[in-house]
Amino acid sequence: MNMSLKSSAFANGARIPKRHTCDGLNVSPPLAWSGVPPEAKALVLVCSDPDAPGGTFHHWAAYNIPPDVTGFDEGLHGTDSGQLFLEALNDFKRPGYAGPCPPHGHGPHRYIFRLSALREPLSGVHRKASCAKIIELAAAHEIAAAELVGVYVR
Repeated sequence: MNMSLKSSAFANGARIPKRHTCDGLNVSPPLAWSGVPPEAKALVLVCSDPDAPGGTFHHWAAYNIPPDVTGFDEGLHGTDSGQLFLEALNDFKRPGYAGPCPPHGHGPHRYIFRLSALREPLSGVHRKASCAKIIELAAAHEIAAAELVGVYVR
């Protein structure tokens, strides 16, 4: 079985609702996943914008998510979950989710939500690690992945 990642807020390739962006409530969308391999020891969820003018912009990295978790409610934060998982600093230099916020008139941007199943939890991570660092550390341990792409334009 392959891993899958979906949201009840938008379909793959569809527009991300305003409430999940900087123009709205700026809360993370509800997400659900399935097909996590039984050998997975942790999950990592990231959201990145590869269409940003200065190169890929990282909006979120939640890591060391227990492998038996099957999704996140809308607006969930690591601190809300009793530290069920940890969150890296996004490229706005804040921990947690920061929604799509492309420059006005820059055209549509893709926001890639990527869920990675890891063969072991990330260890020795600095508490102020960046999303890019989490992505780098996770790559060496990834055994499966799923993506969901949303689009937003201002």
